[in-house]
Amino acid sequence: MMHNLKTMQAAFYQSESDQPHPGRARTIIKAHPEVRQLMVRNPWTALIALSVVVLQTSLAFCFGKLGFGYWWLSLVIAYCVGAFANHANYVIIHDATHNLIFRNKSWNKLVGILADLPNLNPGAMGFRVYHLRHHSHQGDYEHDADLANHWEARLVGNKWYRKAIWLMLFPFFQLTRPPRLKAITMWDRWFFVNFACAVAYDVGVVYFCGWPGFLYLAFSFFFSIGLHPVGARWIQEHYTNDPEQETYSYYGPINRLALNMGYHNEHHDLPSIPWNNLPKLRAMAPEFYNNLKYHSSWSRLLFEFIFDKKYSLFSRIERTKRRNDEAPSSPPMLRPATPVALRAETFTF
Repeated sequence: MMHNLKTMQAAFYQSESDQPHPGRARTIIKAHPEVRQLMVRNPWTALIALSVVVLQTSLAFCFGKLGFGYWWLSLVIAYCVGAFANHANYVIIHDATHNLIFRNKSWNKLVGILADLPNLNPGAMGFRVYHLRHHSHQGDYEHDADLANHWEARLVGNKWYRKAIWLMLFPFFQLTRPPRLKAITMWDRWFFVNFACAVAYDVGVVYFCGWPGFLYLAFSFFFSIGLHPVGARWIQEHYTNDPEQETYSYYGPINRLALNMGYHNEHHDLPSIPWNNLPKLRAMAPEFYNNLKYHSSWSRLLFEFIFDKKYSLFSRIERTKRRNDEAPSSPPMLRPATPVALRAETFTF
């Protein structure tokens, strides 16, 4: 008991400073005004979303024809193909949340709902609500659903098998977080549109593909968000053992399949840049990113998080500075600048 208490934090790292991204964004734009050219919308992203939905539905149909006798093959294909496909659509839901696909906000919501279909549950519109709050209130326990619940972090602790189970069941734990947030509305007409489309798709999959097809999509969903290299993305973004840095990027080959989701410092700095232009931002302003720590392997990080006792759900930075509930959720670059810290040495995990 005493050994575990010594090796695991009992609370989040505390910080009285504002988040680093608004100030760095303003400094980048001042030093490199050409980055404004990267702030465009990418309508081709909608075509990728449609292609992934067609791919996943077609594979579900194939496994429906094969039957439950091939559940093992369904598991393998879900791990090797379905997880990457579903995760790519998660990135598209993310870009749709920031209205980076079409100019019309409703069209972006429709693309998010389309990309959400293979996940079998209506999560896109709920994500839209609490993710925008994550940007404007990063690290604020009462406003940022990206921070684990206190009871959740204590329950998981730093035991390897509990962290593995937590990753495997991450979608269920995520559902427990929004109710604690202040001043948000999860239930609106778009949520019910999302819900109706998800139910219609699920019924269609069971009818045309059978339960074996449904099982393939369920495997893909859980791998895309949990015990899989792409699932390490949730750890990579803001989990840290260094209180001096709270956001991390991933620069590795899976970015090609994950639509550059690893470029997370770049995204938080300038969230008005779509996924395809994030590497260009780093190339245009290398002096702002070459000094920051980053990850080069999601697979290695997955094992580190599970087996290294220094990692727990408390390995996050929490803002102790209170924010006004009415604070705007506009891109960080539009809010007052804060001092930029560029002291961290380059370090690869």
